[in-house]
Amino acid sequence: MSVLEPRDADVAPKPAAAPPVPVGGGSVLDRAHRALSIGVVSVVLVVAFEATAVGTAMPVAARELNGVSVYAFAFSAYFTTSLLGMVLSGQWSDRSGPLGSLAGGMSAFAAGLVLSGTAGDMWLFILGRAVQGLGGGLVIVALYVVISRAYEEHLRPAMMAAFAAGWVVPSVVGPLAAGTITEHLGWRWVFLAIPVLVVLPLALALPAIRRTASGPADPDAPVAPWDRRRIRLAFGISLGAGLLQYAGQELRWLSVLPALAGAALLVPAVRGLLPRGTYRAARGLPSVVLLRGIAAGSFIAAESFVPLMLVTQRGLSPTLAGLSLAVGGATWALGSWFQSRPRTEPYRGLSTGFRELDELTERLAVVGMVLVAAAIATAPSVLINAVPVWIVAVAWAFGCFGMGMVITSTSVLLLKLSAPEEAGANSAALQISDGLSNVLLLAAGGAAFATLGGGAVGHAVSADPSTGSHPAAFAAVFLPMAGVAAVGAWVATRLGHGSQGQGQDQDQGRVRVRKS
Repeated sequence: MSVLEPRDADVAPKPAAAPPVPVGGGSVLDRAHRALSIGVVSVVLVVAFEATAVGTAMPVAARELNGVSVYAFAFSAYFTTSLLGMVLSGQWSDRSGPLGSLAGGMSAFAAGLVLSGTAGDMWLFILGRAVQGLGGGLVIVALYVVISRAYEEHLRPAMMAAFAAGWVVPSVVGPLAAGTITEHLGWRWVFLAIPVLVVLPLALALPAIRRTASGPADPDAPVAPWDRRRIRLAFGISLGAGLLQYAGQELRWLSVLPALAGAALLVPAVRGLLPRGTYRAARGLPSVVLLRGIAAGSFIAAESFVPLMLVTQRGLSPTLAGLSLAVGGATWALGSWFQSRPRTEPYRGLSTGFRELDELTERLAVVGMVLVAAAIATAPSVLINAVPVWIVAVAWAFGCFGMGMVITSTSVLLLKLSAPEEAGANSAALQISDGLSNVLLLAAGGAAFATLGGGAVGHAVSADPSTGSHPAAFAAVFLPMAGVAAVGAWVATRLGHGSQGQGQDQDQGRVRVRKS
């Protein structure tokens, strides 16, 4: 399940006792916001449908293209190039608004789907996923900036809940439709049909964005030049992540060379693009950014292998394997909604209220990460034939509920801690943490999977799936990811500000991404 989720519209500091005044009404569906809200959620619907549908078709595509041994690459290629797209989108959006980044991103997203759907071998398929990831990176940061420009702060949690709700229908319909198409028409039609769905969201969203969120944050300020150093770092982080993924999949002694090269590129790039203190879980924004990566990376790395495990080890059809995760869309939305409920008006505009709100958000994030860790640890129990396969659906429902709470918590806290002119850069930092963690943990999981014979499971989908059974290969993916998620529960205790004067009010608590 992919993860989509925003920024501060206030420029000058406000008196602590004065709550923000709603502009244009108090709802995301009032006259001032209705067209934009529908358009933005439509974009989320398409991305959600793609994520759930492609995940269902992926095991069949990998087998037919003889690419099960590099199965993880089909997912990590998307996240690798999305890192570059996020940085480019951050600068693009800060300079001229999110309109161009969103339109260009959706176009690349559709082009990548077409390339994968027409691929004749696995590496061309992976290239298509990479093009798609570049577009996805452009889109996700642009959506954050749209929310920061067009919605008052008290409406942003509601939009985050709407984003999560946008996953509900695709999570149910996507696997069913993709499984049916894969079984009767072929997996290629899953990829080739989705680009048609891009047209409607663009038609709805672009005119509304042009009216409400186009142009730079401060039209009177001079346009800042492109930060070439950050772009170089973005190339470095993408190339470094790709080299590490390649080294993890090849598993030869010569792989040490690309691994070292990847680390040499990755480490300075990460330090330059993420907030100072992220690697040591410093309180406030650094821990918010770090938690986002831990939560998304551990969950996505595990979820990517769930359909393959159910198809190859328990003999389920692609449709049933995909539907085992379907209920997660609803519980993800429920978790996001539950997290947004405490954000009520009594907290607004009061410094003590913001501290109390931070503490409540922190507690919910801790609970969410515990649920995620438990779900990931429970999923591989179905490798024991006596365990019913519906256990995965139940576990993933609880895990998605936890993810809904964690993702919304990190998104809303990031917006509160970010100045409006830093909308693109800080949003990009959050999404870089998300995408980079996905790449690295998928690389680690893929390497463990291949080491323990996972490449042979592609031949296990027969009347007797046990002939290609490699339960240890799957356990080597899920159990370490559960451990990573458990570490995230500790990081979640550090989302609030420290006690040395930070967090006294909304504006004083803001932190910016390190500038070059």
